[in-house]
Amino acid sequence: MKKYLKWIICFISLIIFMFLGVLVLTKNDIYLDYVVYNFISKYISNDLTFIVKNLTHLASAFIVILITLMVFVLHKNKKYGIFMAIDLILITIFQYALKLTFLRVRPVDINLIEETGYSFPSGHSLTAMAFYGFIIYLIRTSNLNRRSKNIYTILFSIIILVVGLSRVYLGVHFFTDVVGAFSFSLVFLIIYTYLIKGKVR
Repeated sequence: MKKYLKWIICFISLIIFMFLGVLVLTKNDIYLDYVVYNFISKYISNDLTFIVKNLTHLASAFIVILITLMVFVLHKNKKYGIFMAIDLILITIFQYALKLTFLRVRPVDINLIEETGYSFPSGHSLTAMAFYGFIIYLIRTSNLNRRSKNIYTILFSIIILVVGLSRVYLGVHFFTDVVGAFSFSLVFLIIYTYLIKGKVR
């Protein structure tokens, strides 16, 4: 069962993404989006907004490219940096292709920051899952001890979740944009790591 677990997760994630994609294409208003935003909006404050605005940049192009360059320069195994770069390039291509496919308009009148482009799926959330998820894969397949692996896995998992929630908090994405992004990125990540398995150790 454990052998097929990742493919079961991949299949479920694909179904979730396809389901949300159909909803987005056939219905602009999804009730769940408003329920989640109304809940999160209760906690909006100037201090928290300042923090969230900075946290959301963890998945910005500048930060992920900088981390990739640092890994390439500093890590003795240059394949780490190369495959991280390929991961970023591919998910960026998918991001633009998907946004142009669904053409979902962003939330209006609730934006705490300025963003352009289409809404579904969330680009920051796509990047966070694909990029930091790939780092988690590298960590899990490394020679680090179990305790270190678990600590880093939890840390980067929190970063992924925080980035996704930050997009909803800031009012630049619907909740389903984030869920759709995470679902698609997880499918991408499982397939990508399967294809490069054994090439980066």
